[in-house]
Amino acid sequence: MVEFAEVLVPLEQEGTKAVVRNWLKQPGETVALDDPLVEIETDKVTQEISAPAAGILEDILMVSGMDATPGAVLGRIRLKGAAAHTEISQETRSLAPGDTTGTGNRFSPAVRSAGVKYGIDPVHVVGTGTGGRVTRADMDAAFETKHRTRSDQATSSETIPDAAKPGTIARDEFPRGSRKITHTPMRLSIARHMLESATTAPHVTAIFEADFTAVIRHREKSKAVFAAEGVNLSYTAYIIAACVAAMRAVPEINSRWHDDYLEVFDDINIGVGMALSDKGLVVPVIRQAQALSLSAIAARLQDLTNRGRAGGLTNADMRDGTFTISNHGVSGSLVAAPIIINQPQSAILGVGKLEKRVIVREVDGLDTIQIRPMAYVSLTIDHRALDAHQTNAWLTRFVEALESWHE
Repeated sequence: MVEFAEVLVPLEQEGTKAVVRNWLKQPGETVALDDPLVEIETDKVTQEISAPAAGILEDILMVSGMDATPGAVLGRIRLKGAAAHTEISQETRSLAPGDTTGTGNRFSPAVRSAGVKYGIDPVHVVGTGTGGRVTRADMDAAFETKHRTRSDQATSSETIPDAAKPGTIARDEFPRGSRKITHTPMRLSIARHMLESATTAPHVTAIFEADFTAVIRHREKSKAVFAAEGVNLSYTAYIIAACVAAMRAVPEINSRWHDDYLEVFDDINIGVGMALSDKGLVVPVIRQAQALSLSAIAARLQDLTNRGRAGGLTNADMRDGTFTISNHGVSGSLVAAPIIINQPQSAILGVGKLEKRVIVREVDGLDTIQIRPMAYVSLTIDHRALDAHQTNAWLTRFVEALESWHE
């Protein structure tokens, strides 16, 4: 009779670096089937691993910060009715030196280890984990705050000369302190992809202007109807729909470069760049956008956005993209020329900040000055796959779709 169930790193993580981030249950705690047990962070998402069986969490075999390869054993659950395990994991035991009171059992091995290393009692640390649990990241932050406070106090007590001695460099020309921020798997993945893209593809960017008057009018008329269906009608939904229209006019943009041919895709799978605060960037994909109405696009976009902000995206949500949108205008940027995020895609669209501008429009043969809601849009291409005439033709159709939007 099997007495233990192993908690495994999902095999679907294959090919993607994963790191154990935070245990949500501790040894000795009762767990139910599918209870969230542990968080692992890949180079794209943070994922909760659920309990494969009901019972008691017996051992934690992989602690915070350890690499989690596909199929690796994270921990073990003693099944209901099985005898208690008499031998505690050596790794877990070693992470709680001096804990003779038993109070340390409130915290994960990684947190207890950090407490010993940093000389900080986790009881006094505010937890940001599920249910207010103290995580290893909370301990790291507490240590940085403690270290920075001491450094500032030491700096303020120093006597700084009014001027440097001849032949020396004034102190003010050097930073007085610094701190290290360990790269997350997501940040390392972004760096790797950006370097690969910049060294692989010769990037060329074209920039157009788009008038959003028609889109705004349509959105104002329609958003109440969409809201009644529980759907937020965002400007990004219109941008995705306009991309589909432009792809129909210039399908070569929706392609992949190979050494001996250009692969043009039938399905238009559009990835939308989503910033996760200072954690990095993810690109969830709206698949087969060519078959979706504006309402369906908006609903899918809303689902992906909500799950992205809640840390609920999976690797499957970010696979198979054939084109990418970087809506950098949401953070205030007017113009940008994004690097192709996901090689070997052939192009990426950049959308700048939407703002009112004074422009000239011809009315009845006369030039008029008008105020219109405008945004700069850029298309960056892999020049191996595409040329200027395709790039400009695509942008022309894209802008036309936005400026002539109708029901």
